[in-house]
Amino acid sequence: MAYSYEPHHWEDFEVGQTFETVGRTVTESDFTLHSMFTGDWTELHSNAEYAEDGPFGARVAHGPMTFTLATGFVYRSGIVERTVYAFLGMNYMDVNEPVFMDDTISMEMEVTDKKEIDSVEDADMVTIDTVVTNQDDVAVFEGDMKFLIYNRDAKE
Repeated sequence: MAYSYEPHHWEDFEVGQTFETVGRTVTESDFTLHSMFTGDWTELHSNAEYAEDGPFGARVAHGPMTFTLATGFVYRSGIVERTVYAFLGMNYMDVNEPVFMDDTISMEMEVTDKKEIDSVEDADMVTIDTVVTNQDDVAVFEGDMKFLIYNRDAKE
């Protein structure tokens, strides 16, 4: 697996191709900003005293926050820099394990499908399977992300 920080047009992606991201440590600010942005102040995420007596023994990241961090990793890898037309969704998304404050997470990606589509003239679809792991190599998130990616001659 190789780090890649170069933008990829649709033609550059190959089924079976893999990428990995750098890591990032999840912080108190991440928890707070996610709660502020979404309005989700569930105590399991925002109240240390409450969460300490909960099922995980400490505050954990919101499941949707873990997904959001995963989408950030795709962008941070550089492979969709100025080449992504749209995020189309996912066929599956699993939040396997909790993410705790101060966990360091990173993501591995594999291109699993690539297809031409008729609905957009200058972009086609790429599906990327993703696995986010923590510092102990435990998978905390998995899912496939579908993107429309510009064709090389579409937009420079």
